[in-house]
Order: sequence, then C-alpha cells, then structure tokens
Amino acid sequence: MAHSNLRRLLASSALLLGATPAAAADYFERVATWPVFLNLPAGVDPASETVAEIVAATPDGMMLVYTDSPGERIGLVDLAEPAAPAPADTIDVGGEPTAVTVVGNTVLAGVNTSESYTEPSGHIAVIDVAAGSMLRCDLGGQPDSVAASPDGRFLAVAIENERDEEHDDGVIPQLPAGQLAILELDGDGRPTNCDAVRLVDLTGLAEIAPEDPEPEFVDVNSDNVAGTGSLTAVPREPDAVAWLDSERLVTANEGDYQGGSRGLTIFSSTGDVLYESGNRLEHLGMAHGHYPDDRADNKGVEPEGGEFGLYGDTPLIFVAAERGNFVAVFEDRPGAEPAFVQLLPTAVGPEGLLAIPQRDLFLVASEVDSEEDGLRGTIGVYARSADAPPYPTIVSDTDPATGAPIGWGALSGLAADPDDPNRLYAVSDSAYAVSRIYTVDAAQMPARITGYVDLAKDGAPAGYDLEGIALRPDGGFWLVSEGDPESESPLQQQSLLLAAGADGTVEREIALPDAAYEQAIRFGFEGVAARGEGEGEQVVVALQRAWNDDPEDTAKLAIYSPAQDSWSFVRYLLEAPKSERGGWVGLSEITHLDGDRFAVIERDNQPGSYAAIKTITVVDLGDVEPAAWGEDLPLLEKATAIDLLPAMQAGRGWISDKAEGFAITADGRVFAVTDNDGVNNASGETLLLQLGDKATSF
Repeated sequence: MAHSNLRRLLASSALLLGATPAAAADYFERVATWPVFLNLPAGVDPASETVAEIVAATPDGMMLVYTDSPGERIGLVDLAEPAAPAPADTIDVGGEPTAVTVVGNTVLAGVNTSESYTEPSGHIAVIDVAAGSMLRCDLGGQPDSVAASPDGRFLAVAIENERDEEHDDGVIPQLPAGQLAILELDGDGRPTNCDAVRLVDLTGLAEIAPEDPEPEFVDVNSDNVAGTGSLTAVPREPDAVAWLDSERLVTANEGDYQGGSRGLTIFSSTGDVLYESGNRLEHLGMAHGHYPDDRADNKGVEPEGGEFGLYGDTPLIFVAAERGNFVAVFEDRPGAEPAFVQLLPTAVGPEGLLAIPQRDLFLVASEVDSEEDGLRGTIGVYARSADAPPYPTIVSDTDPATGAPIGWGALSGLAADPDDPNRLYAVSDSAYAVSRIYTVDAAQMPARITGYVDLAKDGAPAGYDLEGIALRPDGGFWLVSEGDPESESPLQQQSLLLAAGADGTVEREIALPDAAYEQAIRFGFEGVAARGEGEGEQVVVALQRAWNDDPEDTAKLAIYSPAQDSWSFVRYLLEAPKSERGGWVGLSEITHLDGDRFAVIERDNQPGSYAAIKTITVVDLGDVEPAAWGEDLPLLEKATAIDLLPAMQAGRGWISDKAEGFAITADGRVFAVTDNDGVNNASGETLLLQLGDKATSF
C-alpha cells in the first residue's frame, strides 16, 4: 500500500488552508471530466471496470478521495489544478468501499464485506497517512454512508443492511434491520477505541416496515446531530440527506420502492415538512432533454444524491438525478421555495456530490463504467466562475396540451427554415415510441423548442427511426427513417424516404429499389437534403455505412428525383478509424449548401476521450455522374470544412459520439446538434453548437 503521494499532497495542502479564493461568479461551469481509469494501478488493464461512487476531499479541497467498489480500493486525485486533475494513488481496503470522508490526516472509509443479504458485515478502514498504515474497526453490518461531525469529534455510520431486490420483489421487511453506528475520534481523526462502537436503534420510527428502516445516508449538523435517510410513511425513500442549518435538512427522494415520490423535501429538525418539490425535478429533466426515455422502468429522473454548500453568502442545495444524469442547483431560501439556479450536466449515473465552497468548486462522482460501451466512471469538476449558465444550449417551453415542459431528446436531424432566419426544425429518433418534429427558436442561446408535431400514418401515431429532415419546396418536410432489417417494428425495417405534411401527416413512403434491401445492414438512411423544385427537384440521402455491396470504408449518397420517381447513387470515401478503441466511421447528416455543393457530417462512433473524428466535409455532385443501382458508382471527392471536436469538447464533458444534425439558417448562421440517445446508456447532454457563419466556413 503506497501512501507517498497522499502524504505529499496533505502536507502541501496544509500550507494553503488560509488561502482566500478569488471573487466568485454566480454560476458553475464544468472545467474537467476526469475518467478514473487513469488512476488504475500499474499493470491493470485500462478497460477494467473502475468507478467513482462517493467522493470526499481534504479540509482545504486540494486532494480528492473516492470509492471504487469494483476494485475494492480507494482512489486519490490531486486537485491542485481543478481543470487538470491528476492521478495520485490507490489504496486496497479489503472489501467493497461504500463511503469515505477525511478528518485531519485520516481517511475513513466504510467497507462492505457481507457474504449475503442475511449475513451482512463490514468495517471502517482507518488510513493513517503519517504512519502509512491502516486498521479496521468492525461494524457488525453493512455500512452505506459515513459522516464526520463538523468538530471532528465523532464519525456517524449508516448501517443499511440492504434488502435483496430479487427476493419477494424486494418487499420489506427483510431482516436484519439497519442501524446507526457512532465512533468517537481523536484529534487526528482516528477512532479512539474500535471496540467501543455505539449502536443507535432506528426501528419503530417509520410506519412502513418499522422493523426494517434501511438507513442509506447520514449527515451531521453543527450541533453534532446526525440525520439519516430511510423509508418513511410517505413513500419518498430518501437516498441522501444534508443539513441546511441546525434546524432544517433536505432529502433527495429516490422513489424506487413501490413507486414512491421522486423529488426533494425540506424538513424541520422535528420532522415537519417545510417544502416538497413535487414534480419539479421531473419537469426540469423534461425541459432540458434529460428525462429518461420509455425504457427507464417508469422511475423518472430518480434523485440519488444531495449536498449543501455555502458559497460566500449564497446557500446552495445540490440534487443529483441518477437516471437523468444531471445535478439541479437551487438557492436555499428559508421560509420560501428554493430558487432554481441552474442544471449541471454530468456523466452517466451521478452518485457522489461534494461541495468545496472554500475553493468555489463542486464535484460529481459518476459511477457507471462500461469500456465496451465507451462509458467510463468519472469525476466532474465544476467551478463557480461563470457569469451566466453555460448549459443548456437548448431547452423547451411549456406544452399547452399538458402544462408540463415539451418532452424532447434524441435530436437526430436538423433543418433551417429558408424564410425565417431564427427558425430551425429537428427530429427525434426511435428512442421514443412516436416520431416527432420540433420547432426551434434560435434567436438567442439557449435556443428554445417552442412547438412540435407528431407523425401520423393513416390517422394513427407513427413511430419511425427518424434521422434526417429537410424542407419541401411546396410545403411540409422530407424525412428519412434509418431502417434496420432486424427491427420488430414494420415501420423501421426498411430505410425509407418520407414525404410529410406540415402537420406531420405521412403522405408517402418512398423505398429504394427492391434489390437494394438485399444488401442492407442496420446502418441505413442518416440524413436528407433537398434542392430545386418542380421537374428539377432532387432529394439527397446519406447512408451511414457500407452496405454489403459497397467497398470497405465507403458509403452511398442516394439521389431521389420526385418528378421521375427514380433513384441514382454515388459513393463517398470514409476516413479510417483513428480512435484507440477502433470502432467505425460513418455519415450522420447531409445539408444543401448551394448549387451542386452539400455539407456532410462524417464521424466515428466513439464518445468521450476516445472520440477522434467529428467533421463537416463538402462534396460537389456536379463533379460526378450518379449511376443507377447495380451499376459502377462514381466516387466523390471531399474537402474538410469544419472540425467539430473542439466545439464539442469545449464544455469539458464526456461528449456524445453522435454529432447528428447540421443546418445553416437563412441569415447564414451555422448550427450542429448532438443526439443524446434519449438518456439511454448516454449522458443525456445535448449540444446545439453555433459554429460561425456560412461565408467564412464554406
């Protein structure tokens, strides 16, 4: 067990305890998203599962300590430069770490060593930095949260003894019961006597299964009073609790158990409800495109973590949405409703929150890690240094039909109104059951989704896999549905060009020649552009990847002539993958520029730090003669016009692989948009990028 880096960081940070932070702005901006696989021990495969679940910091906030349960270790991160976190060390703790805090020079971690749900066990790992040693204080149960008193006199531990979700559908009670454990600490943060753990009985306090409280979280106020989150008479199922002051506390309500509520509640210290958020967090998720799609098991955004911090004179409440992948920030206003400040996008599965007011920083540990899917456990670093919220870049207005925000997400295509320089149109893909065309007001940033129409076929709602949109010269829209031969939906099996009215009515489905579908794969139509009118109208469709009849590293552009009801084709040469993970490169969008020139999005399928190719190229159809299906197809020449990666990475998040929409407004502004996959196995962050003007870009 190596502690040299930890000892060095603690020693150097002690010199900065008296430092005064620079004057803060009113809003947070993300300055780093640090993947914790960078901290894996030497010799461990970087693809190994490694997460950051709970995060703590030294008293001055110069070093972070996080739990990595799959690796059964604690990780250490040098945060001297918030925009450039650096790996420091890892410490094996002999089990699954579930919580961690730092008192003085001592790291205190709750460690779960349970053999089964019915035989829970665990300990507190006490890591003495100066001595480079670790001892264990047995708890006799499964710890889920730890909190030190502000004066460092004791450590409170929530012993959850969690239920088995697979047993009897997770219905409680399931004994043994959880409880609260108290350990007295000395002046250096070490337990004075591991054999003198004080246990506090929590049974009998709740009306639902009073014999099985399952406390999940604990926090201690300035009066050294501990508060715990557990199941209560109202099915909130608090998953986190934070004291706002000595008289009030806030809970983040997971609402997982038997369909409980999902929000935040402010209680008095005597248990009176002072504020209940109701559907406020759900509506924030909807307005920002962070509401999980219909594959989320009806659990909504699922509040998972809560934190409080006093930044200057401003008291702030932070609530994490585990399934929505965001943190909602509110200003605490005693006696009044908390005021919404901003929404912070996170990586997938935000779990641990940490306010560091003395450095004007806020931290988020995101626990989902799957190298196979390009998702990694991360620590997000946010600085209170912005004069305006940098996120969102697009948000929705209220839906008159429901009174809630217009639900949106998975924006997979973009088009501009030729007559209104501030109007864009976007479509959503198969993440949602019914296809939708959104109207976007781009007069200011963030842009606003002001309305929508749902697609209908034969009078019934229609669910295609829309990937592109263009305006028809005589009104209405051209749309493309990607196509997947193995899809269970009849509307999504073939790649289709759709002619739709302004009201969303599908007037015509236009298929490729029959022989084409014999060569089809699941990566079909991805973008559509239109030019001309009458006899000269042409609709150009981008196919994402090579079909079975294409040479390797090529894709087709398909050209439909409505007046002749005919197709012709050309080939586009794709770049070879450049990511360290390999993957593939394909097309995501096509937009008419002028004359015979079209702009094309060419991208790899790699997200986050693996992303290597996200470009806008230009092709000229006037340089080739398109051919019919089955003939030799001419190969287009291309030129790179815009590299999208710098703009996508400017927000310092774990970026989406899917740059999917591109449009140029009537006054020449250039826009691109990313697809958030309906928050399904993705961060949910949507970037509507304003990239300059057409005259300088093309």
